[in-house]
Amino acid sequence: MKAATLKTLIGLLAATGLRPGEAMALKEPDLDLQAGILVIRDSKFGKSRQVPVHESALVALKSYARLRHRVFPEGRGSSFLVSDAGRALDPGTVRRWFCEISVACGLRKAPQGKRYGRGPRLQDIRHTFATRRLLEWYRAGANASLQMPKLAAYLGHSTVGCTYWYIEAVPELLHLATELERTSRSGGRR
Repeated sequence: MKAATLKTLIGLLAATGLRPGEAMALKEPDLDLQAGILVIRDSKFGKSRQVPVHESALVALKSYARLRHRVFPEGRGSSFLVSDAGRALDPGTVRRWFCEISVACGLRKAPQGKRYGRGPRLQDIRHTFATRRLLEWYRAGANASLQMPKLAAYLGHSTVGCTYWYIEAVPELLHLATELERTSRSGGRR
């Protein structure tokens, strides 16, 4: 289950931009796999929200649910993502798994003693999600500033300003933003 759980968790984070703790806290009743909606309960600042999920993510979630039901037909808790023992995930253990995978694929140096050094974090997937969403809006010619409140609500942020902290200054985004500014100044697209 460890490999299937980690694969599903990473995919879910990449597809939804959830906080790692939100994804690990999902209970079976929080997933409406027919409607494609996740219910995030009592997240940061006690807020709850509904998160729509793309069809490709639903396929992966349904596949994981079938595997989990086969491996643990009885005696499972209500957690959606589970450990090898069928119990709720421990965030520290999941972070260690992610570090181990990061070392194995060369994204992080091997640990010195018991501590892993710098490298990708599960939280970074959320930042990448936000940046990619903004890139997609720029590519489509949408007014990204007008779209940001939607992204803030989707991510569960209290203000749009919080969402801007998640955006990474990747070269393509900087280029697209510069082009938009240049064309709007010269009377082009608004």
